[in-house]
Amino acid sequence: MATLLHDAVMNPAEVVKQRLQMYNSQHRSAISCIRTVWRTEGLGAFYRSYTTQLTMNIPFQSIHFITYEFLQEQVNPHRTYNPQSHIISGGLAGALAAAATTPLDVCKTLLNTQENVALSLANISGRLSGMANAFRTVYQLNGLAGYFKGIQARVIYQMPSTAISWSVYEFFKYFLTKRQLENRAPY
Repeated sequence: MATLLHDAVMNPAEVVKQRLQMYNSQHRSAISCIRTVWRTEGLGAFYRSYTTQLTMNIPFQSIHFITYEFLQEQVNPHRTYNPQSHIISGGLAGALAAAATTPLDVCKTLLNTQENVALSLANISGRLSGMANAFRTVYQLNGLAGYFKGIQARVIYQMPSTAISWSVYEFFKYFLTKRQLENRAPY
């Protein structure tokens, strides 16, 4: 449920961010981008990649959590508070999840940006919609390698993010649990 709600809010933000980041973007500000997209493509443009976003985030989170738990069992089997193990496990878990879901991210980016050169090269007139069409277009343009464009940047972006998230989570879990135990009245 959290992923469904998160993506419903963040998908429009991702559309705006990606369109602003495009080479030679016609948009000069986020507000300008929102207005132009709304006026020329309608509300649906902000959610064109929503199912792809969900299809990416659900496996990402699954891989991320399973890998973190597996690595914690290997490097911290007693599950003590150990910042180094949390940072290492969190970073590696995020890296693996990011790498594994890069093909979905590539397709999501194509759906969000509707990049003109790519659509022209693929002989697509109008708008590209749907995950299956995005997968076909990426393959048509770049073969299998196209699904992994940007994998290094994606992994480098996710590693510190997930390492920090897990270390902060584990710190507060430790701090709050320790405090609860200290505040218990003796029997």
